[in-house]
Amino acid sequence: MNPLLDQLQPYPFARLREAMHGVNPPEGVTPVSLHIGEPKHPTPEVITNALTASLHELEKYPLTAGLPELRQACADWLQRRYDGLTVNPDTEVLPVLGSREALFSFVQAVLNPVSDDLKPVVLSPNPFYQIYEGAAILGGGEIRFANCPAPSFKPDWKSIAEDVWQRTKVMFVCSPNNPTGPALTFEEIAGFVADVPDDVMIIVDEAYIDFVTDPAVGDALTLLGRHPNLVVSRTFSKAHALAGMRVGYLVGESGIISAIRSVATPFGVCLPAQAAALAALEPAALAETARRAGLVAAERDRVVAGLRGQGWAVPETQGNFFWLGVGPATTALAEHFRSAGILVRPFAGEGVRVSIGTTSDNERVLAAAAAWRAAH
Repeated sequence: MNPLLDQLQPYPFARLREAMHGVNPPEGVTPVSLHIGEPKHPTPEVITNALTASLHELEKYPLTAGLPELRQACADWLQRRYDGLTVNPDTEVLPVLGSREALFSFVQAVLNPVSDDLKPVVLSPNPFYQIYEGAAILGGGEIRFANCPAPSFKPDWKSIAEDVWQRTKVMFVCSPNNPTGPALTFEEIAGFVADVPDDVMIIVDEAYIDFVTDPAVGDALTLLGRHPNLVVSRTFSKAHALAGMRVGYLVGESGIISAIRSVATPFGVCLPAQAAALAALEPAALAETARRAGLVAAERDRVVAGLRGQGWAVPETQGNFFWLGVGPATTALAEHFRSAGILVRPFAGEGVRVSIGTTSDNERVLAAAAAWRAAH
């Protein structure tokens, strides 16, 4: 067995039935899953229709580089959204098999381990998306963290020791940050990207960018032309309601994208997933996605305001989730929610992340949170 596996924790995902085993929520209460980032609205019909229409080609392998039409649609959409942005669909866009494929392939393509005694460093914010750690370790690197201190809960890159910086080869940046929620302003993104040496590769994970409502929040895509060491990761899983299709895409300099393509899973993104993603970029589908994301963001802001009114210190969040940083009480708080029939995502010793659900789901969260405050 690979000895590096000893350094990894299994990804803590469980379906609602398994996770609620042994728990009896109050009578008449249906358990609800708020521990993962699944949207609570169904996939738009225009997308499911395209998916269904693609099923007659299941005997065919998909192209490893993705359908040319999908790469073109991604480039067109980004160029419409970001005035002045230029993206070459043939060389600078790569559809990928979800975020794990994107992050693992990125690290494998750019990291060059020298020896077990002096591994290259991969930097990540902390608390962090667990896939970052797995990508770093299995790619032959050493994971190091920049803490995200209160009240901003944004990564403090300047606190990293000089000897760590000298070995740093890859940086993971997540905006909005999973699991804490804050997003970086344009000045913050531009500032640290400009300060990072050109031989350090940066991947900015923008999985939750569609839920951003703060106009000050920046977007790393606008920096691509000036920084060839930068790659941006996007997904259709969240706002586009395609989590079950496992499809996203990377945008970056052609040499990096070519290197990532060489290590990515051949024929990775199935044809139905690519057809669904292509339909998700149609104007009508994009408009519906924006409308739904706006509703989620409004509900998020309402819930956060309610929690703060109860006395919780909730950091600013621009994702479809919020963070309750309770440190050593994390396990107890997660169990408290679980006993109320609400599954949340604990990060041991740090806090819990709670996804935004339906209005009724969120009312239950507020009630459970109030009960915790009253008892503590």
